Amino acid sequence: MDFKDQIKNLATRVETLLPQIQTEEATKNALIMPFIQILGYDVFNPLEVVPEFIADIGIKKGEKVDYAIRKDGVPQILIECKYYKEKLDPHNSQLFRYFHVSNARFAILTNGMHYKFYTDLMEPNKMDEKPFFEFNISEMKDSDVEELKKFHKSYFNIENITNAASDLKYTNEIKALLAAQFKAPTDPFIRFFVSQIYTGRITEKVLMQFSELTKRSLNQLLSEMISERLKSALDRENELNAETAGQSASEDENADNIPKERVVETTEQEKEAFYIVKSILRPVVDGTRIHYRDAQSYFSVLLDDNNRKAICRLYLNGSKKSIGLFDHTKKENKFELKSLDDIYGYAEQLQKVIEYYDRGGSQGEG
Repeated sequence: MDFKDQIKNLATRVETLLPQIQTEEATKNALIMPFIQILGYDVFNPLEVVPEFIADIGIKKGEKVDYAIRKDGVPQILIECKYYKEKLDPHNSQLFRYFHVSNARFAILTNGMHYKFYTDLMEPNKMDEKPFFEFNISEMKDSDVEELKKFHKSYFNIENITNAASDLKYTNEIKALLAAQFKAPTDPFIRFFVSQIYTGRITEKVLMQFSELTKRSLNQLLSEMISERLKSALDRENELNAETAGQSASEDENADNIPKERVVETTEQEKEAFYIVKSILRPVVDGTRIHYRDAQSYFSVLLDDNNRKAICRLYLNGSKKSIGLFDHTKKENKFELKSLDDIYGYAEQLQKVIEYYDRGGSQGEG
């Protein structure tokens, strides 16, 4: 099992264990120690992973940090743990004090769900106030897994991580700022666009008008970019499928006398609807797991290309268009679509279907 699969398995296991975890100690045993093990370190070897690592601070003796990961006898990573329900506030953390009295270059603050990674980018031997890398283990992206992999024992290299930490920190901060602007554009952000396209006097009324226009434009642009990338990926997939089908046809050219079933043709409208559904589901599931199958009377979107994991059905070829959604009893409920954009209105229901399947549920045939 590769590193990515191990992390995903831990994330799944974490969700099932949470109701049984009532203390910080249980958090460490059930959530954090397995995480350290996946990073390749032997949690039962005190020469490598030191529990209750003593970090004396001035006249205060016997101060301890929950774990220290050592290499060649020198602590490289300090880990402070909290109860999984507790918020992670570095200002209330002992890591600031521990960091400057040890030789460690990295510090991790975690509650077993949320992980924050720190180093000393701003001032040598003084832990930065902001993490350069953070993630929630139940919501990890592929890019997060790749960054985390750098801390694996087999790949750990202080210079490589430090060199990348600065770019990673500022990239994440820029992304967070952009995400906030997408959600609620600020006046300076709106003024930038207004000044480029509006020739009149910029009043409060104008700013209010452009506030909604800016928000709408940003979200439409994001959806179009996602749809275009999905379309390109799907077109490449279809090209490969067509090549495979062509090879199969050549091999079966002697089977002309076998009755052929009516060919189902997937329309551009159905493909566009598929891109929309896929973009809606992208925040909760890897896009490679979303597939479609076309039938004579409807168009199915499936999870893992599994007929028993139908996400929705789309009815787009008649005079009235509709989307079919399944409830927990496997009953299909149809809702009219006046345009394909109406599909976005069912984003929450579609995402809940994925959560249902990933908890082990299944539907009827798709």
